[in-house]
Amino acid sequence: MTPTLTTLLLLGLSVGPRTRAQAGTLPAPSLWAEPGSVVPWGSTVTIWCQGILEAHEFHLDKDGHPVPWDRQKPLEPGNKAKFSIRYVTEQYAGRYHCSCQSPTGSSEGSDPLELVVTGFHAKPTLSALPNPMVTSGGKVTLQCTSWTGFHRFVLMREGEPRPAWTLDSQRPTSGQFQALFPVGPVTPSARWTFRCHGYFNNTPQLWSYPSDPLELLVSGVSRKPSLLTQQSPVVTPGQRLTLQCRSHVGYDRFALYKEAAHDLPQHLSRQPQAGPSGADFPLGPVNSSHGGRYTCYGGHNLSSEWSAPSDPLDILVTGQLPSTPSLSVQPGPMVASGENVTLLCQSWSFVDTFLLSKEGAADPPLRLRSKYRAGHYQAKFSMNPVTSAQGGTYRCYGSYSTSPHLLSHPSDPLELQVSGSSGEPGPPATDPSSTAGPNRYLYVLIGAAGAFVLLLCLLVVLLVRRRRQGKGRKPGAADPEPQDRGLQDSSGPAAATQEETLYAAVQDAQPEEGVELDQRDAEDGDPQGTTYAQAAACDAPPDVTYAQLNRLTLRRETSAPHSSQAGEPPAEPSVYAALAIR
Repeated sequence: MTPTLTTLLLLGLSVGPRTRAQAGTLPAPSLWAEPGSVVPWGSTVTIWCQGILEAHEFHLDKDGHPVPWDRQKPLEPGNKAKFSIRYVTEQYAGRYHCSCQSPTGSSEGSDPLELVVTGFHAKPTLSALPNPMVTSGGKVTLQCTSWTGFHRFVLMREGEPRPAWTLDSQRPTSGQFQALFPVGPVTPSARWTFRCHGYFNNTPQLWSYPSDPLELLVSGVSRKPSLLTQQSPVVTPGQRLTLQCRSHVGYDRFALYKEAAHDLPQHLSRQPQAGPSGADFPLGPVNSSHGGRYTCYGGHNLSSEWSAPSDPLDILVTGQLPSTPSLSVQPGPMVASGENVTLLCQSWSFVDTFLLSKEGAADPPLRLRSKYRAGHYQAKFSMNPVTSAQGGTYRCYGSYSTSPHLLSHPSDPLELQVSGSSGEPGPPATDPSSTAGPNRYLYVLIGAAGAFVLLLCLLVVLLVRRRRQGKGRKPGAADPEPQDRGLQDSSGPAAATQEETLYAAVQDAQPEEGVELDQRDAEDGDPQGTTYAQAAACDAPPDVTYAQLNRLTLRRETSAPHSSQAGEPPAEPSVYAALAIR
């Protein structure tokens, strides 16, 4: 290369930069804001402009202003300047540029910086569809809604200085203005916390207050914890309620999520305790907002991934409807194991669902759709067949399908007692002074049985006495001779062991050898129809004949004893037989 050419090249290199600087071709500086370009009203923000080392002054320009908004000298080492706004108001919202000045000229303008001031309108609501629990690699839709008629909605992700998405608002049939932001696929490698804003087109740098934060919980495949409560899932307003999330996996943190809730899921660190790891989430005093379906998750501090969700737990709040149903049981409150039992819950007021709850049971209440019959809304809960484990105290409630976790007032309690096998324990003992409940039916049954037995005994006694009176003898015309057998009472012992011989006194008009009994005995069932008596001669007066009769074939007629001529009653009754003397 010739010396002349070398000299010309060196001269060109020294003159070139000066010529470009004079023509305004210095590199454009960088412009940014700290802590970010979206700042709340009344906060402090710092705008930085960084250029070349030779710059001796930096200018900050705002769109709509013909002169520089501010000028600042560079800080050491001399290539950037600081523009501080100590109290942000709406006048600072807008679009900014910066440039730097050097001895050789001015640089080009920087890329624009939009400074947004929030807090000028009511905050919208941010929710996840269907819920904020997303499996790793899954997608979800975030819904930003407001009753204010914003023209556009903006979705911000925590940790990022600029808006993630901006969408025009829509107004569906629900009446609220909204925008739907698709998000995903999500991974557990980062946090997924979002907020949204709304604004109008004529003031694009003046946004509403931010929505409440919404965090997407990225669930994995690690073992799910258990969610439980020491109380019944049916709670009353004002009651203290605590939900417990437990796991045998050593999770360091737990999260409680309520389905369809707009609130951020509650987060708690692991609480030291013996046995499984877990955390207690206090809810209360209970009000209507606590009714809903809950799940919980476990996670480790070194990972943003959460476990699989627990089984859901429904919390039901009573006293939220004006009606009070009634509860009855068929066939009765005391049944034997194996019988068919029906619990009938009914209400005069409209409810589309009935729930049956057992006192002390951890299982969720039974649900049945109501049916309108005979002027009532009702549901029949069948236990076919019933077991001893189903005994207990029951209550029923009504609810609407639009708010299934808000219940009516409870019905009066109904105690169902189920008697099991002989080896099973009986019902718990009660106060001896109290006869309330089903024990009264047992006492009444025992009393009625005793009265029946007494009445039966009395009837038997009266019947025996009547029969004895019917077997008495009639008085005779003459007493038997001393040497003859006296008349024996039919109830005496001799009647049961031998055939008794009776003597009858008869008037003998014409003494004959044979004596024939009257045929009246045939109607008494005598198979022969005729009874014979053999007359015997004796030392008695000649007009008296004695006959030996068979008692089994003799039809007896009893009558009251006649008084004797001496006026004294006979010593014993007499039995008479009508005889025909031939």
